Amino acid sequence: MQPHKLRSKRILAGREDLKALEYALYHSMGYTQEELEKPLVAVVNSWSEILPGHYHLRKIGEAVKSGIRAGGTPIEFNTIGLCDGIAQGHIGMKYVLPSREVIAASVEVMVEGHQLDGMVMICTCDKVVLAMLIAGARLDIPTILVTGGYMQPGLYKGRRYAIYEVSEAYGAYMAGKIRREDVDELTKVCCPGPGACPMMGTANTMCCVTEALGMSLPGNATVAASNAKLLQIAKRAGDQIVKLIDKDIRPSKIMSREAFENAIKVDLAIGGSTNSCLHIPAIAAELEIDVGLDLFDELSRKTPQIVAIKPSSDQLMDDLENAGGIQAVMKELAPILNLNVLTVTGVRLKENLERAEVLGREVIKPLDAPFHSQGGIAVLKGNLAPDGCVVKQAAVNLKMLQHTGPAKVYDSEEEAVEALTGSAIKAGDIVVIRYEGPKGGPGMREQYDFMTLLCGMGLDRSVALVTDGRFSGATRGLAVGHVSPEAAEGGPIAALMTGDIVEIDIPNRRLDVKLEDTIIVERMKLWKRPRPSFKKGFMALYAERASSASKGAILI
Repeated sequence: MQPHKLRSKRILAGREDLKALEYALYHSMGYTQEELEKPLVAVVNSWSEILPGHYHLRKIGEAVKSGIRAGGTPIEFNTIGLCDGIAQGHIGMKYVLPSREVIAASVEVMVEGHQLDGMVMICTCDKVVLAMLIAGARLDIPTILVTGGYMQPGLYKGRRYAIYEVSEAYGAYMAGKIRREDVDELTKVCCPGPGACPMMGTANTMCCVTEALGMSLPGNATVAASNAKLLQIAKRAGDQIVKLIDKDIRPSKIMSREAFENAIKVDLAIGGSTNSCLHIPAIAAELEIDVGLDLFDELSRKTPQIVAIKPSSDQLMDDLENAGGIQAVMKELAPILNLNVLTVTGVRLKENLERAEVLGREVIKPLDAPFHSQGGIAVLKGNLAPDGCVVKQAAVNLKMLQHTGPAKVYDSEEEAVEALTGSAIKAGDIVVIRYEGPKGGPGMREQYDFMTLLCGMGLDRSVALVTDGRFSGATRGLAVGHVSPEAAEGGPIAALMTGDIVEIDIPNRRLDVKLEDTIIVERMKLWKRPRPSFKKGFMALYAERASSASKGAILI
């Protein structure tokens, strides 16, 4: 390895006075001269004691560092990370999506401030994985992600459960379908240990996207948190990052437009979370690659869904692992992927896939006999969403793919939940929850409580939700989100009134209200922009500067 290639040597091999200062400070922490002559590798760990998906990451960090030490010197620091579940249903959810920007900025500040040579980033859940990818793209120094795996499913009365089913169970209890004792017992057993929630929620979706992008080692995305294989992957990632530094293989060489298209196809093929429509464009924007909603829909029409994990079926992430994982999915998708893209292995995707094999056809279907002929996500447009909105069509009952009904309009999720629990919402209604977008929330909350209660009450086959907010990856039912422009920006959704007839047509990709354009215009003349709910702090900044959901809800 040539020292002049290393960023850290700009400091440690600089002027004599600076050299003495920097060495002295490193020596104060016990670093040896030999360690400081090697590449200095940031081990960016999002371990904490409040996020189940990250609770076990201290051990993963130690494994990564052991892999680095043969050729480099690991330097570990921590970032924050929020738990979507613990933050759910209250003001905390407003902070979850914006935390993506804070995490990415914190990594940027630490790594640039200390001029480290490369990064191994350890993360598991939702916005943290995306923030790490954004930081990797922004800094563009050699980077590998190690994603932390999923928890084992809970087992209750012989059936496997994922966390979102606890909320649905509460809805079933409210509807008189099950006993309160069942809810209480399920709550105790549904999360038996640390890791990401074991369904195809946003966390596992983005871990799969990371592997599909080529930014984590093959096999990483579908390993359980408790599997020793994860520690082995972490050690190999530590060893591999030193090789990437030596060869100067950076994220910009891996995350090309072709790689993003591959990742979107994999996302669509596995029935991934609609949140990917926010996150993938945000990563690409750091590399000045335009990835918009139109591309998602174009690729969805061409990419069959060959994997169906909860909430799309009763299969869970361990089923996908046993079937061969994401490498097996990509092997099946090979005819429609670009196989010449580079990955963090240092070789092209086609070389990685030589060892891949589909081991379970009940989990990974053939391209010519898929679960669904199109991808899991559809992008709709119309007079209610001129810039687009998204729906996880893979999780919609076939009878609800086209649905027309009267709007029940609410200006927050709390109002809608109160109406639902108060029996004000009836079969056939289309519930509209607005002012929950990036600026309006602010923070674009998941409308999780409403949808899980709706499903638990058995209304998901007769009631739809339309919102400028977003959803959990666990959401099922006719849930249309990311409506753009949002209400707080004067989008047409702000003109809706209870009783207006709304038409959702997924096959034809339409979301419309049956009103003349002139009526919408007249109503909007009377509209007043709501006052900001945050007057100081980061959320005030986010509310002012966040882009539309159709552009990734990034700070601009």
